[in-house]
Amino acid sequence: MPSSHSPFSWVTLASAAIAAVIIIGYLVRRPKLTGVTKLWLLAGLGVFPILTAGVGNVQGFEATTKRSFCASCHVMTEHTGDSDNLASTSLSARHARNKLFGDKNCYVCHADYGMYGTLLTKEGGMKHVYYYYLGGYRSLSMAEAKAKIRIHAPYPNENCMQCHSTEDKLWADRPDHKAALADVRADRISCASSGCHGLAHPYWRTDP
Repeated sequence: MPSSHSPFSWVTLASAAIAAVIIIGYLVRRPKLTGVTKLWLLAGLGVFPILTAGVGNVQGFEATTKRSFCASCHVMTEHTGDSDNLASTSLSARHARNKLFGDKNCYVCHADYGMYGTLLTKEGGMKHVYYYYLGGYRSLSMAEAKAKIRIHAPYPNENCMQCHSTEDKLWADRPDHKAALADVRADRISCASSGCHGLAHPYWRTDP
């Protein structure tokens, strides 16, 4: 049952219910196809189903941005558990405690940016679903998951630079930042490496 904090869920259910009532009502009563009847059928077969699909997709997308969604796959529970840990000093946990990220820190940090960022991010998410349910990851123990699962590409500094631009004075005034500026911008040095800010999920493995 949707919560009071999820208005999109209520709109989705309400529009689906209205469409069902209109269609069932027509099938039971079989009224003549007058102009008014056609308008009702347009609403029941077109307007409300489209509203249901559209709002439902928005609600579904919103749900996939939450850390709890990531935790629904057991191989991710150590990642999300670390983010939830108030005592953890990992990058993921520190960003989870930042009000700008909160319970969306997984999505915000791993989302692709640019004009088609949202679509590319969801495409990548569908690959995760495939590997989990059809690629064998669902049956892996945590030990097996740690040995087998790797991020598909090196984590780009561009994702960090959406917030940490490398151009503001506070950032640039740090000697280590200043010395590594060209390498950071060119992705030759990773912000999330053991030599810099540390791995986002250090308990998962120790290699950079």
